[in-house]
Amino acid sequence: MIQRMERQIAGRTLSLEMGRMARLAHGSCLVQYGDTVVLCAATVDDKPTHLPFFPLTIEYREKSYAAGKIPGGFFKREGRPGEKEVLAARQIDRPIRPLFPEGFKHETQVACFVLSADQENDADVLGVIGASVALCMSKIPFNTPVAAVRIGRIKGNWILNPTFQQLEYSDVDITVAGTDDAITMVEGGCLEVPEEEILEGLQVAHGGIREIIAMQRELLRDLTVPDMPWTPVEPDAELKGRVESLAASRVQEALALGDKQERQQAMAALKDDVVGQLVDEDEDWAEHERDVGEILRGIEKKTMRQTILKRGERADGRGLDDVRPIACEVGVLPRTHGSSLFTRGQTQSLGVVTLGTARDEQRIDSIDTREEVTKSFMLHYNFPPFSVGEARPYRGTSRREIGHGNLAERAIQPLLPAYDDFPYTIRIVSDILESNGSSSMATVCSSSLSLMDAGVPIKAACAGVAMGLIKEGDDVAVLTDILGLEDALGDMDFKVAGTRDGVTSIQMDIKIQGMTVEIMREALERAKRGRLHILDIMEQTIGTPRADISQYAPRIISIQINPEKIGEIIGPKGKTIRAIQEESGATIDIDDSGLVKIAAVSGEAGARAREMIEAIVQEPEVGRIYEGPVKNTTTFGAFIEILPGTEGLCHISELQDARTEKTEDVLKKGDITKVKLLSIDEKGRLRLSRKAALAEEAANAEQKQEPAEATVD
Repeated sequence: MIQRMERQIAGRTLSLEMGRMARLAHGSCLVQYGDTVVLCAATVDDKPTHLPFFPLTIEYREKSYAAGKIPGGFFKREGRPGEKEVLAARQIDRPIRPLFPEGFKHETQVACFVLSADQENDADVLGVIGASVALCMSKIPFNTPVAAVRIGRIKGNWILNPTFQQLEYSDVDITVAGTDDAITMVEGGCLEVPEEEILEGLQVAHGGIREIIAMQRELLRDLTVPDMPWTPVEPDAELKGRVESLAASRVQEALALGDKQERQQAMAALKDDVVGQLVDEDEDWAEHERDVGEILRGIEKKTMRQTILKRGERADGRGLDDVRPIACEVGVLPRTHGSSLFTRGQTQSLGVVTLGTARDEQRIDSIDTREEVTKSFMLHYNFPPFSVGEARPYRGTSRREIGHGNLAERAIQPLLPAYDDFPYTIRIVSDILESNGSSSMATVCSSSLSLMDAGVPIKAACAGVAMGLIKEGDDVAVLTDILGLEDALGDMDFKVAGTRDGVTSIQMDIKIQGMTVEIMREALERAKRGRLHILDIMEQTIGTPRADISQYAPRIISIQINPEKIGEIIGPKGKTIRAIQEESGATIDIDDSGLVKIAAVSGEAGARAREMIEAIVQEPEVGRIYEGPVKNTTTFGAFIEILPGTEGLCHISELQDARTEKTEDVLKKGDITKVKLLSIDEKGRLRLSRKAALAEEAANAEQKQEPAEATVD
């Protein structure tokens, strides 16, 4: 039976439909907003896996046909997911994953297909809504509806689910997800917006979330599908009690070690010791080594949380508001265009800037736009295994790396100069060399430092800090600059990046449902204090961008020409532009508007290319004297080329003061002569005069001699 629900959300119709498509999935929902349509289908395995974690997979795929396009490339079909698809999948995963019951280990998959794109409404927030309905209607033990909205602000007015066109004028672009009771995920960017105003926007967004959740509840009211039978995967109770008695005190000692590697080695040694003691008691315990690890992890979590809540002590000895020691260096690599090394505790990011030309721009074929778009700023984040002391195979870029890079990219983007003022393609690479929490925020700091080192005129320095939360009942502790341990075993990961004036990027994930506005306000306030502290240290290393770019970076010169002259610069089959590039050593790009960009590492090469181009495109100027070759002679005068490809007639009467019987008596073909441009008629014909040019030059020569003669007298 087809069930359908429609509501007006932010002035457009949101519809949820079940029972027409993907009926063999355990749950499915067709979501439509405007003319954007997303199909979400949820499935689950009947048997639990052997994995020590909940195997949830979210797949988000954009179909090219959704926008009436055929995929590019040789195969002409969709390939691996692009960056937008990976980021959307992460946005769906993060608010949903914490709502599954503890101990549920059945493999679960949610697939979200974008079937129609109206190029006005983004499909990513619809994926969260559709996934929620598909899971809630299924036998999967997921019973807490969630929803997501995007929030924007134009001229101080908050807008729910702004269109792509509206976002171009918005100073806020944040996706917010949550339940009836709390906001559970925040992801987005701002143009240096104060924390209190962001909090106001989150509250507006939560109102929209509640409205959509009420719509889901009404749709699912009469749908009674019992949860599938399942048993929490838990360690043996006897084993758990024995491990706790053997290890509890030693876990406390291990957590007191401030160094990450020492702490990990102590926990690994403890596990081996506990397993050895258990096997000595009963050989059957040898098969439960993995369970011992899980039990120890639980003890570690409980101990760490109680130590923070009861004593206010953290694993590395810091207070709740303390930021780890920071070291900043710039110019660490001699031949790169800009580089920096940012170290915060045991987290270290090497940031490197490369400046390129328009040819280096990334070209993106998206279903969200009618035309191919280009991207002139990229920030790439890499997380090699050695950064956490592991030996793992190197594969392709992970979803986590894409997500962290995008978070840092959003933080830096609003601070870059306008492309017309600084016409470079900018790529930043952050290689994480050490990691013990908050490597994405270290990336923001290293990126800001390396941009200044590269001489990019950014508006202000940018820094980021990650906030954490430990909450047990009424006991709450907000942590500044969290460690990896506090991220893994805590209740919140709240990353805030920005300048002294406001926030430019924000990301929040929580694992509990009791997140209040007061806790978020406190976290934002403390994040600001931490950010300002980090900026103070960064500015001691480099306070403003360098006055000039690296000697190894290309110099870019921009010239605006008449678009009708583009063909003359390119020449037949590109002959002219190739000759200019070969002679000057510069690289030349021309767009349809007539904007010519000359790129060359040497300033002399760029200047030479500019001279050659200007000579080609120069427009004739009445009253100016030119020098050029005689191209042809006739009985009535001579045709002289005053500019490349531009000729004019010097009538026989204008060749000299005296009467001229024959043109060749004065000028012959191939002679170089000076002429003055007298006029250009309505047909574009040029009237030249050699006589006038000679007279003007003679007069100028006399004026120069007069002061010298007066001095002699």
